[in-house]
Amino acid sequence: MNVLFIGDIVGNVGRSAVKKVLPALQSKYNPHIIIANGENAAAGRGITSTIAKELLEAGVHGITMGNHTWDNKDIFEWIDEQPRMVRPANFSEEAPGQGAAIIKANGKELAIINLQGRVFLPPIDCPFRKADELVEEMRSKTKCILVDFHAEATSEKIAMGWYLDGRASLVVGTHTHVQTNDDTILPGGTAYLTDVGMCGSKEGVLGMERNAVIHKFRTQLPVRFVVDEGDWHVHAILVEIDEATGKAKRTQKIRLTETDWLMM
Repeated sequence: MNVLFIGDIVGNVGRSAVKKVLPALQSKYNPHIIIANGENAAAGRGITSTIAKELLEAGVHGITMGNHTWDNKDIFEWIDEQPRMVRPANFSEEAPGQGAAIIKANGKELAIINLQGRVFLPPIDCPFRKADELVEEMRSKTKCILVDFHAEATSEKIAMGWYLDGRASLVVGTHTHVQTNDDTILPGGTAYLTDVGMCGSKEGVLGMERNAVIHKFRTQLPVRFVVDEGDWHVHAILVEIDEATGKAKRTQKIRLTETDWLMM
């Protein structure tokens, strides 16, 4: 089974870029299941029901989230009705939505689990203990499991990769928006990447307009961050999984820019 995971989609620029390149990615890599992180899809903060529908209609099969899950308050009205979207499972037990789901497409099944780190992020339940609980639950249904660990600290992400080695098919890091160069298959058969990267403007700062961010760093004064409208880049990872064992066989990072993606 080929699984394509698309990094954090930032604003309209990121959404437009994904919709533009997805047909070419499908043609070249033949992914059976496509998952994308959508927690920045609505103007850089959160997601709306309309945008979730837009991504699913474009060919994405499942959506993961992160620390901006609740930024659009209307999400409380519809998240329980969207079976193909997961938010961090280690949020409060009283939070709406789900932290794990089984995604079915093209005759394949993939469990997706969303977790959020605790280093440099708001204090929430332990992602490692929640991983134990959900991986065990999902393995009773399928051997193919993807974990999106939405975390700030590289060390916490690497620790999660090792912790789940041999139990998850793929552990991908999201949140920091910069694609790392450490994709690997760990000894137990788990594919790992510290951060997949992002989809959005490559001319801003992590997808946001750069002058406002620079002003914030220089002055420490409050500013309003808005999504940058410059040329885009798209970051993703393709992983081939042995369905019989749930172990990863091959990984390939994907990085496209607006000026060169037609050459793929």
